[in-house]
Amino acid sequence: MQKKGTNWRLEPSQAENKVILYIYDDVTEYGEFNWQTWNYDDSETSAKYFAEKLGEIPDGQTIELHINSNGGSVKEGVAIYNLLKQKSNHKIGIVDGVAHSVAFLILQACDERKMCLGTTALVHNMWMHCAGNATQLRKYADDLDDMMEANRQVFLERASITEEELTTLMEAETYLTPDKAIEYGLIDEIYGKKSAAPQNEKELMEKLSQMQCQLNSQQSFREQIAQLKENKKNQGGNKNLLAMFQGIAQRG
Repeated sequence: MQKKGTNWRLEPSQAENKVILYIYDDVTEYGEFNWQTWNYDDSETSAKYFAEKLGEIPDGQTIELHINSNGGSVKEGVAIYNLLKQKSNHKIGIVDGVAHSVAFLILQACDERKMCLGTTALVHNMWMHCAGNATQLRKYADDLDDMMEANRQVFLERASITEEELTTLMEAETYLTPDKAIEYGLIDEIYGKKSAAPQNEKELMEKLSQMQCQLNSQQSFREQIAQLKENKKNQGGNKNLLAMFQGIAQRG
């Protein structure tokens, strides 16, 4: 039977002193069921497998994590997030396709969080399969509320929005473009997006000169208005003085 291609890879790049990791599948604790052994295969996107591979990366090497995943197990994803946080290596996370649900949470462990053009992220409230009586089901709902509160703290550590705003986004199951994600402080950079070319020094000096001319014109205009007011006031005084002399002359 042909072995399925790996969904999680670790590629050393000695020239750049970095290790490239890929999470290109759902995050799961167990792999597929093996009908030959009647057991589940090991998952290459589990926290256990991730811990083993991270242990092979020496200190000082940059970790570059590439993500294209719809998410998966919250338990496994949160553990992977914390495993990454505990590594002292500099970590760069890049979304190559999608980073939905807990996959987007994993990205938050990276020192540099990037989304490529055309990619999306998804934030939403977690859900679970459950069964039981009314009391047990109500407890499951309360447990989910507590888990979501803990989950939001991961994003709020670096987000530029409030917890209330984040809660609204999650309740609405919101897809985020790179522009929205960077606006909310959930990523740091849009990978591959060209920024506006900086203006050269000559252009800046010309703009500063134009602004100075405008300011000087405004100042001159204000001075002219003030002078007109003063002249009008003086003219009014002269008229009053002339009227007074005319009255004296008539009485005399």
